[in-house]
Amino acid sequence: MLSEPSAATVRATLPAVGAAIGEIADRFYERLFAAHPELLRDLFNRGNQASGTQRRALAGSIAAFATHLVERPDERPDVLLNRIAHKHASLGIAPEQYATVREHLFAAIAEVLGDAVTPEVEAAWDEVYWLMANALIAIERRLYAQHGDGRGGWRVWEVVERVEETADVATFRLRPADGGPLPDFRAGQYVSVRVELPDGAHQIRQYSLSSAPGSPVRQIGVKRVQGEASGPDGEVSNHLHARAHVGSTIELSAPYGDLVLDDTDAPVLLASAGIGVTPMIAMLEQLALTGHHAPVTVVHADRSPADHALRADHEAYAAKLADAAVHFWYEQDAEGAGRPGRADLSAVAVASGTRAYLCGPLPFMRAVRGQLIDKGVAPADIHYEVFGPDLWLAQG
Repeated sequence: MLSEPSAATVRATLPAVGAAIGEIADRFYERLFAAHPELLRDLFNRGNQASGTQRRALAGSIAAFATHLVERPDERPDVLLNRIAHKHASLGIAPEQYATVREHLFAAIAEVLGDAVTPEVEAAWDEVYWLMANALIAIERRLYAQHGDGRGGWRVWEVVERVEETADVATFRLRPADGGPLPDFRAGQYVSVRVELPDGAHQIRQYSLSSAPGSPVRQIGVKRVQGEASGPDGEVSNHLHARAHVGSTIELSAPYGDLVLDDTDAPVLLASAGIGVTPMIAMLEQLALTGHHAPVTVVHADRSPADHALRADHEAYAAKLADAAVHFWYEQDAEGAGRPGRADLSAVAVASGTRAYLCGPLPFMRAVRGQLIDKGVAPADIHYEVFGPDLWLAQG
């Protein structure tokens, strides 16, 4: 993929670029938003920018892509590219925006690395950038074509029902305001929600569809994000909790996401923590609707039973399956409702040939993935979804 001269240059300069990639990402975003403030206002997640997670994800993904090119030149990192492309498509990213990114990214590289960026170095990293950008553009073009909508598939939907699942999680059931047909999706996918905030900004967030395909409505679960030391309150989640009621309208994208339930008769394990339950519920409902006969293992961890959103659905769909085992862990008030403490799969039976799907905080997924591998689950059969910038994928 990468030409030999460029591969040699990238290999030689990767340690220096990798060591400075965080500073490069900071300078890149500063330059980008100074030149195009509308991108921060109407496209980029301002919360992730404030916390720095988006910057770390960008830096990590570029470094991971370059490392892959020089270490495995005959193999394209499709997992990395597909994950990014689905997120970009859900935001409506256009091909011409890659040139804008390139302009400010390479200016940031020159600022940070100075004279080390010779014409040969710039040319080599320019090749890396356009290999990644053109691959993403091609994947995104195919994703847009699948929905036949040009870009993003934005459409106005009406809230037809709102259910308070917990003190901080609400389920919104929606139908197209124009009365038209509902777009197809696969269990595990998400939609973007675009709202206008009081300051006039249009912010976008992704929410997993929490019902199986075929439902006459689309359903999303929204957790109200309370600000912590790592970042501010969630702008969109708090807006939806305060202002989205039955009869309200909101903009949704077409469905995207590469974490989807495989069409297979293999045993399945669905592991979630916190609001990561939402795509798992859609998958569990789909398994129940299709009469899945192989073993299904349900794993969920939460702060307490009161914080466990969609717990009744968890239990009801599992009860419809021919062979299902449910395991809940709670850090508080576990007595009579589940096991105390954090999820621990050491005593959980996992069938041979299991396909595993994970969603939740990174520490939870890392721990579960490690235990599954120890139990003989193939790494290729463990799939995951991250809410927000994918720092795990960016770290390789």
